[in-house]
Amino acid sequence: MTAARSETPYGAIGTWLFICAGLVFAMVLLGGITRLTESGLSIVYWRPVTGWLPPLGDTEWSAAFEAYRSSPEFRQLNFWMSVEDFKGIFWLEYLHRLLGRVLGLVYFLPFAWFLLRFRLPRALVLRLTLLLFLGGAQGALGWYMVKSGLVEQPTVSQYRLAAHLGLAVLIYALLLFTALGARNFDRQADPKARPAAIWLAALVFVTMIWGAFLAGIDGGATYNTFPLMNGHLVPPGLLAISPAWLNPFENVTMVQLLHRLLAVATVIAAFGIWLVHRRNVPSGTLGIVAVLALAQFCLGIATILSGASVYIAWSHQAGAMLLFTGAIWVWREAG
Repeated sequence: MTAARSETPYGAIGTWLFICAGLVFAMVLLGGITRLTESGLSIVYWRPVTGWLPPLGDTEWSAAFEAYRSSPEFRQLNFWMSVEDFKGIFWLEYLHRLLGRVLGLVYFLPFAWFLLRFRLPRALVLRLTLLLFLGGAQGALGWYMVKSGLVEQPTVSQYRLAAHLGLAVLIYALLLFTALGARNFDRQADPKARPAAIWLAALVFVTMIWGAFLAGIDGGATYNTFPLMNGHLVPPGLLAISPAWLNPFENVTMVQLLHRLLAVATVIAAFGIWLVHRRNVPSGTLGIVAVLALAQFCLGIATILSGASVYIAWSHQAGAMLLFTGAIWVWREAG
């Protein structure tokens, strides 16, 4: 580390982190379509080092299919599949894992180079090291989630699904926030807007987590009316599960109601913050965030009315990531 601290390439570091954040964004969307198409349990083993290549040739495809045949998903749901049918669900899960491996290299190799070549500030080194650790933990958590669907029932635990999504979104937020700082992002907002931006980001995050709980129990296919839930503003059966504290996580009625209420609160918060702080954020970012919140709310309604149609639900997930991006951007603008 012979370069002076003043020579630290913050612009290059920012560009690298923006690329990594973009890859995480893509990972979240690819993971979403993998789950929505029920492809996530097609690979029943985890080979983080040697699993770069897909099956090559009929013999390897037969071996991969034979491994899948031992899974609960094949025995209970997809017993009709041939090898060719299996390939249709294999590729999305494979691409999701492959992108994770690529992301690991795209992050680790430049990080090692920056660390060896430049005298980086201690705080930045600690944050980048934390991100490296979280990325590894995310890969392990992804396999831990998949394993829950390979035991008895062909469905992953909603708790593990929510944890997997939550960690991905936290990694994305840390990457984006650090990238904006490394690029000497021009802060255009009054610091008074900062607490509101933090609360909005937190609210969007919690709403996304309850969306994951809802997806994990296939709750999008129930209560497909809006604004009422099968004719009720407050539907019966909110505390049908005992003990009561399990209902917000396992009772589809309670989980969907909570997700709806959080979505409404997010829209109100986004427009409220825009009304109060729009003069403190001259870049207009708050207005964009408010529009994104309204668009995301409309996508949520469309998802409900469609019974969680694959591509509408996938657009809803993308909208959540865009809204979260806007909230982080405002947070960074405010210092």
